[in-house]
Amino acid sequence: MMMEQERAIRIYTTMMRIRSFEEKALKLFESNRLRGSVHLYIGQEAVAATVCSQLRDIDYITSSHRGHGHSIAKGAELGKAMAELMGKATGYCKGRGGSMHIADFTKGNLGANAIVGGGMPIATGAALSARLRKTDQVAVSFFGDGASNQGIFHESLNLASVWKLPVIFICENNAFGISVPVKQSTSVDDISKRAAGYAIPGHTVDGNDVLAIDAAFSQALERARAGEGPSLIECKTYRWFGHWIGDPQVYRTQEEVDAWKAKCPIKRFHEWLVMHEMATPEQLAEISEKAREAVEEAARFAMESPEPDPAYVLDDVFFEQNA
Repeated sequence: MMMEQERAIRIYTTMMRIRSFEEKALKLFESNRLRGSVHLYIGQEAVAATVCSQLRDIDYITSSHRGHGHSIAKGAELGKAMAELMGKATGYCKGRGGSMHIADFTKGNLGANAIVGGGMPIATGAALSARLRKTDQVAVSFFGDGASNQGIFHESLNLASVWKLPVIFICENNAFGISVPVKQSTSVDDISKRAAGYAIPGHTVDGNDVLAIDAAFSQALERARAGEGPSLIECKTYRWFGHWIGDPQVYRTQEEVDAWKAKCPIKRFHEWLVMHEMATPEQLAEISEKAREAVEEAARFAMESPEPDPAYVLDDVFFEQNA
C-alpha cells in the first residue's frame, strides 16, 4: 500500500516530535523537574501518529495514562504539554492534571485518563453525541492490553455495537500490563478476537508498521463515518522503558528489549520513506533536528512559566450557572 507523500512526511514528523518530547521528559524527570509519575510512549509512536493523521480537529480521541504521544499526534502545543507535566500555570490544565490528564478540547482531545480503561466510555459517549447531532464526527479510544480485561471494555464495545456508534477502539498491546505479560493475563492470543463477541470487525496489525496501521484504520474510519458502527484494532507494539520511570523491569530480559528496539517504528518508516523516494536521508535528518529544537523550546517555555497561584485553587472546581 502506498501513501501520499505529504501525509507520510507528516506522520514521520509527528513520530519524531513524540520521540523527542518523551526523551526530554525522561531527562527532566531524572533531574526532578517534573511532577508526579511519568509513563513514556517511546517505541509506540507509529500508532498515535498514523491514526491521528487521518483525523480532523473536530474528531475526538480519548487517551490513557501513557498519553503524551496521543496528545501530540492530535495537535497539542509542545510548550503547553510540557508545562502541564511540570505542573505550571501555562499547562493545558493549568498544572492541575499533570502527565496523565492532558486534554485539549480545541483539538478534539477529550483527555488522558489514569484509570485503566477510563477513556473507553468517554469515547463511546462522544460518538453517541455525534450520532444525536447528526454529524460525521468519529471518536477514537486509545487503551492498552491491560484495559481489555476491564469490564468497561466489554460494556463500551457492547453498547457501541448495539447503537452502531462511530467509535474506533485502538488497543495498543505493548506486551505488558504493568509487569504482567499479556500471555499470562489475557485469554486470547489476539485481543482483536474479542470483537466477534460484539459482532464488530476486529483486526490485529503490526503496531510498529505505519502502513499496516494506516490500512486497518482507514477501513474502520470509513465504516464509522458511513454509520456502520464501531471497530476494534489491536496494534502489537512494545514499550522500550518500564511501566514508569524507575521501574526495575525484573519481568523481562535486556535481550527482549533489544530485539524490539531493532524493530523501531521510526527507523522502519525512515527506511520506507527513503526506499520509496518520499524523502532523502538529509531531509529526514532535518525533520529530526527541528523536532528536537521544538522540544527544547517547549522545555524552556515550561521552565520559565509561573507556578499556579494558590489564590485560584478553587477555579474550575465548581460550576456556577447563571439564572
